[in-house]
Amino acid sequence: MIPAGKRAAVVRALDDEGVDYVVTDETSGREYTAVATFPLPTAAVEPVLERLREAGIDERTYTVIVAAETVISRRFEALEEEYAEESEHGGDRISREELQTKADDLASGISTYVLMTVISAVIATAGLLLDSPATVVGSMVIAPLIGPAMSAAVGTVVDDEDTFRRGVRMQILGVAVAVVAATVFAFAVRSLAFVPPGLDPLELAEVSERVAPNVLVLVVAIGAGIAGIVSLMTGVSATLVGVMIAVALIPPAAAVGIGIAFGIPRLVLGSGVIVAVNVLSINLSALVVLWYEGYRPQRWFREDDARAAFVTRVAVLVAAIAVLSVFLGGVTYESYVASTTEADIRSATGDELAALDSGLELLELDVERGGMLPPLDTERVTVTVGTPPGGTVDGVAAALDDRIEATIDGEVRVEVRFVTVARA
Repeated sequence: MIPAGKRAAVVRALDDEGVDYVVTDETSGREYTAVATFPLPTAAVEPVLERLREAGIDERTYTVIVAAETVISRRFEALEEEYAEESEHGGDRISREELQTKADDLASGISTYVLMTVISAVIATAGLLLDSPATVVGSMVIAPLIGPAMSAAVGTVVDDEDTFRRGVRMQILGVAVAVVAATVFAFAVRSLAFVPPGLDPLELAEVSERVAPNVLVLVVAIGAGIAGIVSLMTGVSATLVGVMIAVALIPPAAAVGIGIAFGIPRLVLGSGVIVAVNVLSINLSALVVLWYEGYRPQRWFREDDARAAFVTRVAVLVAAIAVLSVFLGGVTYESYVASTTEADIRSATGDELAALDSGLELLELDVERGGMLPPLDTERVTVTVGTPPGGTVDGVAAALDDRIEATIDGEVRVEVRFVTVARA
């Protein structure tokens, strides 16, 4: 919409930009005298809007941006080539105004957001307790968690405090609702005996993998954050990317609920760290990518405020991730130590059995390590030994106990089980 007195300036700006346009008179009797309609390549939207602002078209007027399926025009093709060559990042980046609108659209209303999060968390909890990967994946499809994370990042780079704060509040609310819903559902399932009595969730593969997170969870979260913001700023559908973000948040939040309901502190701690690291990493990666792509506030004098907010929030996120990464690094190192220790014990046990009796055979070895935080101690080693019919096992248990304790250089409870093995 062209306000009175701005028509000549707008037409001149469009001519200078080489844009095809149609200007029609506005007869509604308001302060607008004309309407200008013109097609633009994606990369041209923001620079042309900047040029129009200089001509007097700002947020006090009406500017509507819609997606066109096809534009058939040689002049448009030339304009598209021009901006594709001039665009530093290849021409897929949408304008700042479009980015803000898309971020707002992704942030659904509170009631819908809470309801969908509850449903997603309950389904994820059921999937974990059923040890069903397909059910867990299904829960991620309906999780509405991409919107708040993207809104917080967009609000920072364009200096929109309301958008930023709403994004942060919605993220906190979403995680809290997911954990509470998972806890209530898991407690109800346990109380009503919908799962076998005495079920140990840590024996389920879908649950146990979230007890001891390592540094690779950072890769998942950072990748999800980058994919989410790239899909947003290129105008690509964010549905599938939203699933990726839900992967990083919903299953571990459900695991926290299971840990609370079943009284497993290790599960609560491990899964809680995954949730915290993933939330922080998604926000950090989205924020950095947006700033790198050149998104800034509309008014130049607000850019310093946006830069200060960006630096402060990046510093806070990096510091928080660094603190949590100490835990992740400890778990990663503990996994390495555990596998190395088990390999050493297995090798030493095999050598000892071979030295005692050529008929003895190591059938199975299980190493249990205990504790809440790394480094963990080796608490028990269970060895299953195969013996030939009529073979003697006198002194085998004591010999294995001495050899294993010497291998790990410490005291440990060693249990030796003998199984008679007859081979045809």
